[in-house]
Amino acid sequence: MPTSGLVSCMRNEAPFLLEWVAYHSVLGFDRIFVYTNACTDGTDMMLERLQQMGVLTHVHNPMSEGLGPQESAMQHFLSLDDVQQLDWVLHIDADEFLNVQAGQGRVADLLSVAGTADVMALMWRPFGNNGLTRWTGGSVLETFTATQARPRAPNAQHKSLFRPRSFGAAIDHMPKEPLSGDVCLVNSAGVTCDPRALFVRHQARYRMPVENLSWDNAYINHYAIRSDDIFLMKNVRGDGMGRVSEKYFLNSKFYRRQNKNGGQDTSILRHRDALNARLAEFRADPVLDFLQTQALSAFVRMRDRVLTPERIAEWTAPEPVAQG
Repeated sequence: MPTSGLVSCMRNEAPFLLEWVAYHSVLGFDRIFVYTNACTDGTDMMLERLQQMGVLTHVHNPMSEGLGPQESAMQHFLSLDDVQQLDWVLHIDADEFLNVQAGQGRVADLLSVAGTADVMALMWRPFGNNGLTRWTGGSVLETFTATQARPRAPNAQHKSLFRPRSFGAAIDHMPKEPLSGDVCLVNSAGVTCDPRALFVRHQARYRMPVENLSWDNAYINHYAIRSDDIFLMKNVRGDGMGRVSEKYFLNSKFYRRQNKNGGQDTSILRHRDALNARLAEFRADPVLDFLQTQALSAFVRMRDRVLTPERIAEWTAPEPVAQG
């Protein structure tokens, strides 16, 4: 049976952390690694507690000079002996959830589809805000079910399930520096695709032709927006590559591309009972329960302080001009 690992880079994700960890542990990953840097909301303390409970491995990001947080973390991650012993790894963010459609909807079912490939490109499926402007807590997976109805080229992005022993480096969307010139890339349908992007150091898109854009067997539920207030508060943190830009403005190009509410998809809730049972185990721990409760309260206080009407206006991009 192939072994699998999950790795993520996080900063100030405490209100949402337990659902993400519980869900992916239910999916059947053998190992979960989470890198953090400069957390101020208790995310790192929650991860330390989860590590003590044997749930995952928490690593304080070494932050290599000249590299953004994700590149630094992946450089360290791929150097670990424990990681090199794994057959497959998936690198995703805290607002991304692997949604396996094949078989029983677990990691093992997806690895069967991947077969002997070196990389499987897993396409984003963007989930919108469901019209929610203010977050009051609860399950991300149950709250945000509005989504894009079908794969579309304009916002086609992927994350990557890959063999760590086949690559020398990785960025946020894919592995890099293949150790062989004969590397096999497949999409989630198992169709062989052009692997050239794997050889270009900073290229983050596979740039697949439309016929290779697929949600068959699996995709990444991408909750890039969640509620509008959560989205806007990303301006306080900056993105995973250490950049500050207008990306996290309401009505920005990124917002419009990701805030898709035209369809509905609740397939990820097939694991709801197992997820809720795992969450109950986590919340039975008084340390985790206290830290998550404090984090949500702190988020609400900071949101109410930061997101004044004036600041929201400042962080709202102009409406695009309609083309006549």
